[in-house]
Amino acid sequence: MMQLAYYINLGITLYTYVLIIYILMSWFPGARDTAFGEFVGRVCEPYLEQFRKFIPPLGMIDISPIAALFTLQLAKIGVIEIFRMLG
Repeated sequence: MMQLAYYINLGITLYTYVLIIYILMSWFPGARDTAFGEFVGRVCEPYLEQFRKFIPPLGMIDISPIAALFTLQLAKIGVIEIFRMLG
């Protein structure tokens, strides 16, 4: 059971890193137009789009990735606690 918790935790951590890479790619012109950038966009955009529906950009600043990262961390803590109670 703890092994499943480990893999879920690892998946959330890896997805967090992918989101951070995607966010940082916005600072470099043309980075999202590369094959790697398009792949990362296909992985991250569906998740980020859920937050953009409720959190509008503040001028030129999109704060939805902050909420997305925060939610992932809450999910990670929740998974750890659930498996701690079960195991």
